[in-house]
Amino acid sequence: MKILLVGEYSRLHNSLKEGLLVIGHEVTLISAGDFFKDFPSDIKLTRHFEKGLLKKLKVGIFKLLRIDIGSISLKQQFFKHSEALKGFDVVQLINQNPIGIQAKHEREIINFLNKHNSKLFLLACGTDYISVKYAFEKKLKHSLFSPYFDGKITEKAYQRVFNKISKQGETHFKFVRTQCDGIIASDLDYHIPYKGEAKYLGMVPNPVNTEKLKYTPLVIGKKIVIFHGINKTNYFKKGNDIFEAALKIVQEKYADKIEIITVQNLPYKDYIKAFDQSHILLDQIYAYDQGYNALEAMAKGKVVFTGAEQEFLDHYNLTENEVCINALPDAKKIAEKLEWLIDNPNEIFKISGQARAFIEREHHYVASAKRYLEFWKL
Repeated sequence: MKILLVGEYSRLHNSLKEGLLVIGHEVTLISAGDFFKDFPSDIKLTRHFEKGLLKKLKVGIFKLLRIDIGSISLKQQFFKHSEALKGFDVVQLINQNPIGIQAKHEREIINFLNKHNSKLFLLACGTDYISVKYAFEKKLKHSLFSPYFDGKITEKAYQRVFNKISKQGETHFKFVRTQCDGIIASDLDYHIPYKGEAKYLGMVPNPVNTEKLKYTPLVIGKKIVIFHGINKTNYFKKGNDIFEAALKIVQEKYADKIEIITVQNLPYKDYIKAFDQSHILLDQIYAYDQGYNALEAMAKGKVVFTGAEQEFLDHYNLTENEVCINALPDAKKIAEKLEWLIDNPNEIFKISGQARAFIEREHHYVASAKRYLEFWKL
């Protein structure tokens, strides 16, 4: 089969591509790399107006004329490759905004892809109309909106998220849904809101390339190393403020037993190496299931604080703390879990091995690719 993957936010599409290639399919990935993360693509679109004078020019033109020259540039780059983007058996969009540009330009691209290829599928992955609406209506006990409801962040600062549930955001999603043949969720944080939605096919757990992410049994020397990676743009949305408060509590009590490594806004290739020497990784709060950074860290045998709610445990038939630690939005509770691990290092070794086994069992990139093929053959 000839497959086109459009967009990349987390390395999901790169791992899926690698699994599909193993099976023997022909795969092309086109994306804009997702800003500082700079994920690789076969066809790489470049954001030319994100720094210095060019960014000021973009902002100035938008204020005066309501024209986004950055969005236009990416759309034009896409269509320069138009002949190479025709004739695929399957096209899959990473999100309802796969390139990360203005919705009207995304619609031109999606309409083109639907017209010139056999089947088009949408991933429920990242912020989109359905999952954001579900969270905003407080149907989850905590969500990406929890920092907003708690007064930590303003509506203006959260504008990109609110745009998803605006009238224009709803219109855009409905357009994408009419164009696609089916919708697939990447984890439980999207599966839960999408259940019962039109064209929703089901969930395929995120693919993780376990060949590239080698497992090395943990060795604890003088100190237990805790890694905290921060994306400044999503600081409150990911619960980094709560992690930092928990780390402060633990640091005061266990200064002689732990080392804390904090990094900010690292490109993917640097991030994946930065936590190699750690034993514990703080990923995100407010989630029900693991995001991509958490899964890759678990594949390497790290003990990860991330989403692991009861829905996750039930779905995979797991017990609490078996493969990762559920990161609740409470600094004291997170500190208590960290203290438990520091006082009981054997639990770190135990969870480490179980985390790797879980990734191999439920997220193996080739097995995941085969599940996608089952949905795509509808």
